Amino acid sequence: MKTGLSILFFWCTLSAFGQFHTAASRSEIGFLIGGSTYLGDLNQFIPFRETHLAGGILYRYNVNPRFSVRANLTYGRVSANDAKSTEVLNQDRNLSFYSDIFELGAGVEFNYFPFQLGHERYKGTAYILAEIAVFRMNPKTMYDGKEVELRPLGTEGQGSSLSSKKHYSLTQISIPLGVGAKLSLGDRVGLNFEIGIRKTFTDYLDDVGSDAYVDPDVLAIENGPLAAELSNRSGSRYGKRGNGATKDWYMFAGAMVTIRLGKYQNCFPGH
Repeated sequence: MKTGLSILFFWCTLSAFGQFHTAASRSEIGFLIGGSTYLGDLNQFIPFRETHLAGGILYRYNVNPRFSVRANLTYGRVSANDAKSTEVLNQDRNLSFYSDIFELGAGVEFNYFPFQLGHERYKGTAYILAEIAVFRMNPKTMYDGKEVELRPLGTEGQGSSLSSKKHYSLTQISIPLGVGAKLSLGDRVGLNFEIGIRKTFTDYLDDVGSDAYVDPDVLAIENGPLAAELSNRSGSRYGKRGNGATKDWYMFAGAMVTIRLGKYQNCFPGH
């Protein structure tokens, strides 16, 4: 008994904050609202050209004032339209897409300064984020006033004699990397600002991955006339469809309110 009390006393006196941390007091739940955007074959250089409303929820466990682990579920939409491009070649290509993104990620945060909600001294910090995530996509476009899913069509010859490639998967892996800032708004509430870019391992977030168009006549016979029509909307068989040397990226950015799930316990009741 004496040994246990001695250990507790020693732990409390070493604590940087003079309080006993519980699993609940180290845990936060957060709610994100912001925007989502994309970089890829249909938008190579202007990341915020088309930004859509995004949102998500987060769980964060603060291991210590400098280091946290987290998991988050995020939703956003990405899109691009050659008709809005300032480049004539892209306008002539005349492709467009949009896709809802559902992402589940987990990773770590490193705070630049020590940080703790409600602490008088450690009220704010910048941080960096690194995660691994799985996300679900489904590129679509509008044609004759109707929504069309692009993957089943095989617009680059997938599933036909024109290509050895299979239909790409709608479930993919990404590497989220980001920076942010945290601010304590009181004993249990914090405000975060965060921007994160996602490296993907697919070139088909926008359904465009090949440099050149496939033969429209063969594609129409084997995959259907709609596949041929949406594969090449430029009117020229010999134009450039995309950039096969790069993968697609997407981004989330926004503000997040976090709430600590439990209170810190005083090491010595009454203090």
